[in-house]
Amino acid sequence: MKILVTGGAGFIGSHVVQALLNRGDEVVVVDNINDYYDVQLKKDRLKMILQEVTFYEVDIADLEGMRKVFFDNKIDQVCHLAAQAGVRYSLENPFAYEKANNVGTLNILELMKEFGVKDLVYASSSSVYGGNKKTPFSVEDNVDRPVSLYAATKKYNELIAHVYHHLYGLNCLGLRFFTVYGPLGRPDMALFKFTKAILEDKPIDVYNFGNMKRDFTFITDIVDGVVRSLDRVSEVKYSVLNLGNSNTVQLNRFIEIIEKELGKKAERNLMPLQPGDVPETFADIEKTKEVLSWEPKVGIEEGIKKFIDWYKGYYSKNYYG
Repeated sequence: MKILVTGGAGFIGSHVVQALLNRGDEVVVVDNINDYYDVQLKKDRLKMILQEVTFYEVDIADLEGMRKVFFDNKIDQVCHLAAQAGVRYSLENPFAYEKANNVGTLNILELMKEFGVKDLVYASSSSVYGGNKKTPFSVEDNVDRPVSLYAATKKYNELIAHVYHHLYGLNCLGLRFFTVYGPLGRPDMALFKFTKAILEDKPIDVYNFGNMKRDFTFITDIVDGVVRSLDRVSEVKYSVLNLGNSNTVQLNRFIEIIEKELGKKAERNLMPLQPGDVPETFADIEKTKEVLSWEPKVGIEEGIKKFIDWYKGYYSKNYYG
């Protein structure tokens, strides 16, 4: 297959590209290498795959730039992982989310229709559940009350994908990711920020006074779910699925595991719940198991160890060498 991966220099995208290359797929990568976080990390992820892929430095919100990608390549499937991520950043930069997440996704769907590409697997998010009080979160639950702009754009992605499925017969499989972590992870995510701060003897901001709960999902489990989705999307036709560990971990416990792995205690700056954040996420994955024959394999202790091993190695080479 020739698969277009948007956001291929991103955390999840670069891992997915590597998995597709490992099994013999041809991959076309699109990424605009924006500076939302450390551009060097994105470039280093790209270095791992660049010789084996066709790469375009294009913004998915640039319709003509994206049309050239589709025109140049006979694409069989699209794995759409490009997005402006982050809940808190969306409070400060709302138009970045409208552009990347809404306009960008619309462009992808329009070009798939125009060029006769039928299969789309795309990233949604656990944030669409908003302040859902019922746990675990089921894909059957109502998701009409997002509490952040980021969440609202992800809900829009699900809605617009359904429209293109209904009107034009595109096969669309949306994946609601639950707090993805692991090697090559994003610097704006808790595990990365906490690890960096503890090693540098700086305090960490602990929201909701450490009582937050998250369904942390390791990157290899996410990649497995994405690849299985690409293999099944044409028979599934349309669905939205949760990709989560289905095991919720309290933030205080999460920090304790990091401290143990680093052999250092964190100085904690306890803070209230932030605007747009939710106190708990927890994935019901029964439908995902049924549709994809998928289930997570990596527990939180193993996953944090793998991340910290990567972090120490990466930064010893890049910054402290």
